[in-house]
Amino acid sequence: MSKTIKIRKGLDIRLKGEADKVKVDAPMAKTFAIKPTDFHGLTPKMIKKEGEKVKAGTPIFFDKYRDQIQYVSPVSGTVKEIKRGAKRKILEVIIEADSAIEYKIAEVKSPESYSKEEAKSLLLSKGMWPMIKMRPLDIVANPEDEPKAIFISGFDSHPLAPDYDFLMHGNDAEFQAGVSVLSKLTDGNINLQLKTNGTADKAFKEVKGVTKNNVSGPHPAGNVSFQIHHINPISKGEVVWVVNAQDVAIIGRYLLTGKYDASKYVALTGTGAKNRKYFKTIIGSELSTIFKGNVETQDTRLVSGNALTGVKVEETGSYLGFYDYQLTALPEGNQYKFFLTEGWLALGFDRFSASRAFPTWMMPKSKKYDIDTNLNGEERAFVVSEQYEKVFPMDVYPVHLLKSIVINDIDAMENLGIYEVAPEDFALCEFVCTSKIESQAIVRQGLDVIREECM
Repeated sequence: MSKTIKIRKGLDIRLKGEADKVKVDAPMAKTFAIKPTDFHGLTPKMIKKEGEKVKAGTPIFFDKYRDQIQYVSPVSGTVKEIKRGAKRKILEVIIEADSAIEYKIAEVKSPESYSKEEAKSLLLSKGMWPMIKMRPLDIVANPEDEPKAIFISGFDSHPLAPDYDFLMHGNDAEFQAGVSVLSKLTDGNINLQLKTNGTADKAFKEVKGVTKNNVSGPHPAGNVSFQIHHINPISKGEVVWVVNAQDVAIIGRYLLTGKYDASKYVALTGTGAKNRKYFKTIIGSELSTIFKGNVETQDTRLVSGNALTGVKVEETGSYLGFYDYQLTALPEGNQYKFFLTEGWLALGFDRFSASRAFPTWMMPKSKKYDIDTNLNGEERAFVVSEQYEKVFPMDVYPVHLLKSIVINDIDAMENLGIYEVAPEDFALCEFVCTSKIESQAIVRQGLDVIREECM
């Protein structure tokens, strides 16, 4: 049964620099990277060696502790380099791409005709299983689990987030095929969350086999954890799987063509970008193909992902993250600010605030801001100020949960809701925190403890 959820707590950070609703093809990159670091907790075991030829869809490595999960090449070419870090940890597998992609072709059948085991085997062996993540833990789903439901969010509420209705336009058949095969993996519902305003694209509106739920409210309304909490909460021992809408379309495309076509659209956003559009590229693509000539090169921070949860990258030598659908170029904020004009004593008519510290709270909600990356302070005592609760729309005490993680109290973590959250859910808490606490890193630490001790 569908539900209508209205989230009241939260905060929309109204940044300037939204991407124009224009789709263009990014130049084909010369090199691509599969990064084990994109998959938290993964210990990769290499299948291919440097110098070996691969096709798009060829397995490159697998999970050492869950060897049925294969990680495949997004393009055809040659394994150019295996970059390693401390203790020979594999950081990146670099593939030098062919001028034209050659696909590893597989025989497929109608998505509706797959059994549960056939659907699971297909996704595991063909490299699409990593697109399914699990709650709790926010890691690649364990194929041995029995999920009580699968959740797909039909929108993203992060700052400057891409418009999923625009992204998915024209992908009706692929999305339907992806949903059809995912439905084989659970006896529960496939929950698709849409904005209450009714602007959803045809791909979302006409898809069959899902329970459509309407969600409204400020960020983090688009975060799947909060949607799960209000629709089908997780208790200890239960598992829910999560898939991004574009990844559902990639899975469906494979079922329709028999090819691992890892192409997707990525929104280039932020005031540091000069050519803000939706670029069609491929998972793991070298980011210089998008950044070159399209971003400011000085005093600009480039982020793979959104402004709250993304990872800092460089213009050259960096690669698109497996789960990223947005690139953000922000002012670096590395210059000193005079306290009377731009600092803490300034009137702040151009400054965004999560509280009513500046008069901009009286201005129209349509006003947008150019916010830099300056922290405006440093880490200090972690106090209970009720700031977190105002932007955290879940029946969880966020500060108490964080403190239980810091002191490694597993019983308290479980009682306070560790099974329901992911690091990204605390990004707004980080933003509003006067203590400058790195909440996302703390939550990840807590989830790692739970995985090791309780799962």
